[in-house]
Amino acid sequence: MAETKTTNGTAAGETEAPAEAKPTRRRITRRKAVETHARSYFDALARRDAAGMVAHWSEDGVADIVPLGVLRGHAEIFEMFRGLFAAFPDLETTVSRVVAGEREAAVEWRMTGHFTGEQLEGVDPTGRRIDFRGVDYIEIADGKNVSVTAYYDGMDFARQIGLMPPRESSAERAMKSAFNAATKVRRALAERRAAS
Repeated sequence: MAETKTTNGTAAGETEAPAEAKPTRRRITRRKAVETHARSYFDALARRDAAGMVAHWSEDGVADIVPLGVLRGHAEIFEMFRGLFAAFPDLETTVSRVVAGEREAAVEWRMTGHFTGEQLEGVDPTGRRIDFRGVDYIEIADGKNVSVTAYYDGMDFARQIGLMPPRESSAERAMKSAFNAATKVRRALAERRAAS
């Protein structure tokens, strides 16, 4: 009797031996590398390591801390974070989420701590606790931050450290009334100048 062969070379009715599994090569994708870089940067922030943070930056990197201003280069970026860590010696930073692309990452974070250290931006420490959230948009080239834009509620931060009065407080109402009165006076003066 003739033997029938299948298309895979085994005799009819025989079962094929399982093929040896090829080892899969793990390739780090660009997105994963960007995410890893962003997490490493925020790990340095969580350690309150200004030098470690600056090591993630290109020499001419630009940090746009929206409520504060634009910082250019290692020296300015280092000094801003050194000052932050000195002002909040117990600062804790946690990352809630990282979304990475090919060259950029968005990092949602939360900071907590007490303003018990040095002055911050010319403001004496108040001992107040802060707890606020923000998002950093990080652009990365050649494994370094080239720009970071950080968004957080600057007014809420100012309220928490005691620089601005609490929301809906009598102090806030008085401040708004004084501001509105000054605005009315400026408007009246501008109208008077325009009429003459």
